[in-house]
Amino acid sequence: MIPPQDDEETPFLQRPDSPEQPKAKTPLPWDQFWLLLLLEIPDFLSARTLAPFIPQLIRDIGVTHGDESQVGYYVGILGSSSSAAHTLTIFHWSRLSDHIGRKPVMLTALSAISVSMFSFGLSKTFLGLVANRVICGAFDSSGAVLKTLVMDITDTTNMPKAYGYTPIPVMIATTVGPLIGGLLSQPADRFPNIFGRSELLKTYPYLLPCSISAFFISIIWLVAYICLKESVSTRTPLWELIKGGFFGQSRSKPRQSSCNVTFDPANPGEVQSKPLPLRALLTSKVLSVTASYTTMGLFHMAFSSVLPVFYATPIELGGLSLDPPRIGALLAASGIIQGIFQLLFYARLHDRFGARAIYITGISSGIPIVILFPVINALARAYGIGMAVWLCVAVQLTLKTSLIMCFPSMILFIRAAAPNRASLGATTGIAQVALAVGRIVGPASAASIFSYSLQEGHDAWLIYYFLIAIVFLAVGTALLLPRYPNV
Repeated sequence: MIPPQDDEETPFLQRPDSPEQPKAKTPLPWDQFWLLLLLEIPDFLSARTLAPFIPQLIRDIGVTHGDESQVGYYVGILGSSSSAAHTLTIFHWSRLSDHIGRKPVMLTALSAISVSMFSFGLSKTFLGLVANRVICGAFDSSGAVLKTLVMDITDTTNMPKAYGYTPIPVMIATTVGPLIGGLLSQPADRFPNIFGRSELLKTYPYLLPCSISAFFISIIWLVAYICLKESVSTRTPLWELIKGGFFGQSRSKPRQSSCNVTFDPANPGEVQSKPLPLRALLTSKVLSVTASYTTMGLFHMAFSSVLPVFYATPIELGGLSLDPPRIGALLAASGIIQGIFQLLFYARLHDRFGARAIYITGISSGIPIVILFPVINALARAYGIGMAVWLCVAVQLTLKTSLIMCFPSMILFIRAAAPNRASLGATTGIAQVALAVGRIVGPASAASIFSYSLQEGHDAWLIYYFLIAIVFLAVGTALLLPRYPNV
């Protein structure tokens, strides 16, 4: 059952402790919310399954020709290819969900993730790997649609609590994914007694982890097909949208007021709204939130792309010389820490300090996170991989928890910035396009600069200067956010 929502004449998000209009907190609609938590898993599971073995995969296919300094460069290209395709399509998928409903768009996204994961394991060339990631990125709108689904079934009083639970599936995916990718890659070599006779797994050493993830995602698709209820009350058939010039309409001038809302004073509970064209969505609130989301996403993706490459790079070149199983275990431990902390404390911290304070604190934690990279390598050079190194690694991954809490805080600002409820999907799509731009620029630029800095004669600290500059840019845009989302 979808709970009643506030009408478009009131702010989308009010502080629960607002003295003007105190409200009792609405219970979460668990009959559908549990399913949304389940649907959070595939996107994270697929990405985290690939992360531990991608550096080794790049080496195996021979695209670097044995040049270790080029591994990060190709890892960045692979990560950015998916985001580039995602950027070109995510707004249209999100806006389409306002018209035809969330469920068909969500099922399409899950299908794309599952198929691309399986075919990724069968790829033997770098071009094949890129093609798989591009296809996945072009059709995967699950992140944006899920955010909109949560907005659809929650209200202003229980939305922070809802995002307190989202770490559960993220923790599962970020724990299980690296373990699958790290432990089950190259199974014929790692477990010769079990898989040593399989010519298939010898030929395709990364097929097993990719297939297992694809299988789990297929099961989730089936559950969603059976159990997920549509949250968009008024839907338009896809063929009618195509005949009506759906994609051209997104760039047309709005023919109604900026809010595109019809409000009947005689019946204040009856509010009719329609999805807005693109120009009407580009309000100052939406633009300021989008700027913050872009810079935060840029840093998060740059850091996330550098981290496994840093772990895999030899110590003498500036890394830690860790193998895929250890990298997978570290990323899994990080996922557990982040999930438990957000589950236990996010809603309480939001009620106490507000979304803006959490967001600024989280993005500011990027400063010590970056500083710890050269510190960890210096300790490894001086003393080897010992207690001091592992302590600094643990501190860095713990600080990442604060950074991760920026995401639920930003979703609250996005919901509040939407001009009307019928345009929630499109507004979320604009923000996701901005995030996708960060995901393109972040991995490609950070991994390339990291590889460049490893080459002889170049400043080894260049990558850290770059990351610190992004952090300060993100903090600057964060200061533009209102104190409360509804302001």
